[in-house]
Amino acid sequence: MKTINERSSHDKMVPNFGGVAFFMVLVLIISILQSVKTTYTGNHLIVAATLLFMVGLKDDLVISTARVKLFGQLCAAFFLVFSPELQITSLHGFLGIYDIHEAYGYFLSAFIVVAVINAYNLIDGIDGLASMAGIVISLAYAAAFYASGNPYFVLVSVCVAGILFAYLRFNFSRGRNKIFMGDSGSLIIGLVIACLTLKILALAFDSKVQYLNNARLVYVASVLFLPLFDTLRVMILRILSGKSPFVADRNHIHHILLDLGLSHFKASFSLAILNILVILSFILLSKYLGHDMLVLAMIGIGASIALLFQILKKRAREIKRINSFA
Repeated sequence: MKTINERSSHDKMVPNFGGVAFFMVLVLIISILQSVKTTYTGNHLIVAATLLFMVGLKDDLVISTARVKLFGQLCAAFFLVFSPELQITSLHGFLGIYDIHEAYGYFLSAFIVVAVINAYNLIDGIDGLASMAGIVISLAYAAAFYASGNPYFVLVSVCVAGILFAYLRFNFSRGRNKIFMGDSGSLIIGLVIACLTLKILALAFDSKVQYLNNARLVYVASVLFLPLFDTLRVMILRILSGKSPFVADRNHIHHILLDLGLSHFKASFSLAILNILVILSFILLSKYLGHDMLVLAMIGIGASIALLFQILKKRAREIKRINSFA
């Protein structure tokens, strides 16, 4: 059961073992795909997912330390980083860098895997948010894989979206059917998203998919905007206030929307739409802007969104103060 504390957005105890179903379905589907088209990635992903599932399930049952969870994530990352299909050998011109040494590629891959897993885990704070974000991300990747001719990864991406679509029915339930994905679920989905991210970065240069050729790392950041933006934002705010960047608080963007009076569904749906708009903005701008200008434009969009949420946060505080005197 998910415990209730001062940061919780719920007032009732809810089972948090949705990750058990996630794991079973994911392993079953990948095993079927492996029987059709054997790849190194499928086997590595199953092993990595199994490791993270055990770490997440332990945390859901008895609460694990941050050190144990990080160790489990690094072990899982090991299996993905050394998968031949996921090796990063080029930054495709980002910051003027093209080919990179194999050792740097491994380090970058491990960093991406751990960062994506934790960023996705951190946005699982209200009903529907992690699911909707995962659906947007996986479908965006599915479209990119389809356009670049990678059917195996299209199916994996669609599989993730399907799992999360089915889970939404129970996550938004108000009765006894309500369930959370828990750490076991968020860690597994985060891992698969990290795997898909590595594959996107490992794709060969393909002129048929223009938005993958122009600042590909920025494209990935656009697809992963919601979890990455929220994680970076709260960490910066914590550092500026003299706190540890890893201390828990109510500075997440979904907390701001809840404080403004939005329901869990409206807050989650609004943030999912925001992520879609950022992705579409990147794709549109990539048709007209060169690499450097595109990077600056996306940084400007991110800064504008950060400013918007600071304004909304002040508004939420005003509403809370007014209500306290009512």
